[in-house]
Amino acid sequence: MYPVDLHMHTVASTHAYSTLHDYVAQAKKNGLKLFAITDHGPDMADAPHYWHFVNMRIWPRVIDGVGVLRGIEANIKNQQGEIDCSGPMLDALDLIVAGFHEPVYAPRDKKHHTEAMIAAMAGGLVHIISHPGNPKFPVDIRAIAEAAAHYDVALEINNSSFTHSRLGSEPNCRAIAEAVRDAGGKLAFGSDSHTAFTLGNFEHCLRITSEVDFPEDRVLNVTPRRLLDFLELRTGKTIAEFADF
Repeated sequence: MYPVDLHMHTVASTHAYSTLHDYVAQAKKNGLKLFAITDHGPDMADAPHYWHFVNMRIWPRVIDGVGVLRGIEANIKNQQGEIDCSGPMLDALDLIVAGFHEPVYAPRDKKHHTEAMIAAMAGGLVHIISHPGNPKFPVDIRAIAEAAAHYDVALEINNSSFTHSRLGSEPNCRAIAEAVRDAGGKLAFGSDSHTAFTLGNFEHCLRITSEVDFPEDRVLNVTPRRLLDFLELRTGKTIAEFADF
């Protein structure tokens, strides 16, 4: 059990079913200390308007002892690595997760997927690449692991990819964990919860990292402070309300 979850969706992404309040209550129940709400970027059909992300500034930073990060799961849009997160959204957000989603970027081939993902990392805005093991978007795993280490971007092991989303991801996820291990990079775990009941569930993430002997000191979820230090280094911003986390 790690006390940080970095990928989940609320009812603002209309194929999800829990509210911010639901997630806070479940985090408290499960012993999580910090989580990030990462609803889909506005180019997805069911995503909230960009005002949703800008207005996250009204959220309390700490609710009933649980820290809440303001995040997004943005879409990689094209070969140039452009994402649907810009302007005022960037000022409002703490965490930018980005990945491929078929309604925004139609699958092509390994070469194009790899180039687009590396371009997104090189752009400097993205902190975590979501579900890079998706078999519908094959990539050059060694190349993306080395790029992620170079640009200090974490690659995600997404627990829902083993249970009901993106089935067939497991061999890729294992290979990604091995490649990131060898490249000296970082991993992030995400439950990718679409209902609060799965918050903090990293069962398969932990199994994979254990199987490949991935160093725990390079997993961002192990402590809130590790994740916050990573974000502070990447963004230059300190969140005062989390000073004691």
